[in-house]
Order: sequence, then structure tokens, then C-alpha cells
Amino acid sequence: MGLADAVEVFLATKPDSGDPEAPVAERRAAIHRGSDEIFAKFGAPAAAVGVRDFPVGAIRVRVYRPAGAAGPLPLYVFLHGGGFWLGSVDEKVNDAMCHDRSRRAECVVVAVDYRLAPEHPFPAPLEDCYAGLSWAVQHAGELGADPERVAVGGISAGANLAAAVTLLARARGGPRLALQLLEVPPLDLTLDTMRRSGISDDYGITVDDMRLCGDLYLGPEHDRRDEVVSPLFATDLTGLPPARIMSAEHDPLRLEGERYAQRLRDAGVPVSFELYPGAVHGSLALTGTWPPAATWQQDVVTALRRLHTPQHPTR
Repeated sequence: MGLADAVEVFLATKPDSGDPEAPVAERRAAIHRGSDEIFAKFGAPAAAVGVRDFPVGAIRVRVYRPAGAAGPLPLYVFLHGGGFWLGSVDEKVNDAMCHDRSRRAECVVVAVDYRLAPEHPFPAPLEDCYAGLSWAVQHAGELGADPERVAVGGISAGANLAAAVTLLARARGGPRLALQLLEVPPLDLTLDTMRRSGISDDYGITVDDMRLCGDLYLGPEHDRRDEVVSPLFATDLTGLPPARIMSAEHDPLRLEGERYAQRLRDAGVPVSFELYPGAVHGSLALTGTWPPAATWQQDVVTALRRLHTPQHPTR
């Protein structure tokens, strides 16, 4: 399927990674400004729910809860994208999605503002995400949430972190998870799967982009086949929570989602995999200008609403 006009305009508008010689903090600030401008142009505003920030060790989490909803509600821990060195809970697109998902799925959303590379390289962002999940479950009663109905999910790099967090939770004996929700996930930071995807660098994310992200996150020495770096290489996926994996047709990361879904199925894990026609990496945010992006968001809400009836969390 070809690209819709709105997606073409989005690709022509989105900022690149900036001058590689410029300081990371300067590049990050410019890209964040660009992200907010893009969402203002292409995204749809979301109806607000109640919001509170909490400190959790070296990080903070932002908690979203629909006003007046009878609890305890399902709990969804959200990990933003940004290639491990960009993004925050304050970005307009992330904030709007969390408001929207909390309200329409009637769940408590805990967005983790994990520390960013390269100032805080691996494993700091991953451990921050695990700490945010653990805090959310431990404080579920105070948040009006149910610690027995917990999802962890993320977008792009956040999906990598979410998949890795599920592996950590299994290895460390908890928290127990009912769902992992992985949107446009990069799951092989060796980049071998991306190179073999058959999708060119013309759709908003390139091999060079991902190489930069991996270098900032991991440095030159770390093994990129480590299962909590590249979950696609995990030797054992048994016992993991049910998964919903959502990939874009024109995303060179899509093969990673497809292969991970199949490996989970082979391990006996219930999986729902969806490939969205005409979508590119990042087009899920075009909720105000491209109807399939709204469909994507509705599908996420539907998956989260299944936590109200947890016997079928992924369908």
C-alpha cells in the first residue's frame, strides 16, 4: 500500500537527528521542540483525566486516572519512545496518548520518565523502567489500581524496554504481568534484522538512526545480543505474559515485531500481531489528520480494555 498524503507530509516535516557534532543536550532540545510542533500540526487533542507526578528514586512517574471511575482499575505502565536518548513524559504526543488511553480504556496509566542515554547509558534506562513498574504495582492500592491486572507497554525504544522489562520481571520473580503491549518495537539492536527487512531508509527511520541510538545507549563494548538489549535473541520466552505487537507496513523494524511474535507463539505465549497498512514509524501519532492513526489508538484502547476481563487480554 502506498503512502497517504498526510503521511507523506509528516515524513517531510519530522526533524532528523541533528548535527552529530552538536552537543547531545542541544540536539535533544531541538528535536523535542520539533516533536511538539509536529503533534500540534498532525495530532488530535485528548480529553483530560486526573494527573499527578511522583518521585521514584532518581526518576519521576506521571500517573493518569479517569475522574470518578470506580476502582480498582487495570494498571498500564507506559514507556515512551525516542531511541533511548530522546523523549519524556512531558512531550505533547506522549501526554496526549496517556490521557486518551487512561480515559477510554478506564485504566490507571503510569508513565515512566526514565533517564536518557548517553548521560545515563544501559542499564540505567532499563532499570528505571523496572523500578517504575515495581513502584506502580507496590502502590497500586493508593492509585486506585489492581495489582493483579497489570500491562507494560511502550512505543519504539519504549517497546524494546517494555519487552526487556517483561524478561526482567520473569527473572526476578515479579511483578506479575497480564499483558505486554509493543508498538513498532526495535528488538534486535545488532541491526541485522532491520537490514534484512527489505524496507528502505525512505520512511522516517534509517539504519544510521538506529546505529546512533544503539551507540548512545550501549557504548561500543556491550554485547548487542544480550536478551535485555535485543529481546529477539532471548533463548527462552516461555512463561512471558500475553503480547500484543503492532507494526507498520513501511517500517524497517517491522520484521523484528513479526519474528518476535512468532518466537513467542512457538514458546506457547498468546500473541496478537497486527501489521498496519500504509503506516510508517511514527505515524501512529497522526490522530488528527490520518484516520488509520486513530484506528491504531482505538486498537490499543481495546487491548487495554481487555484487562477488565483478563482471561482474553490480547484479542
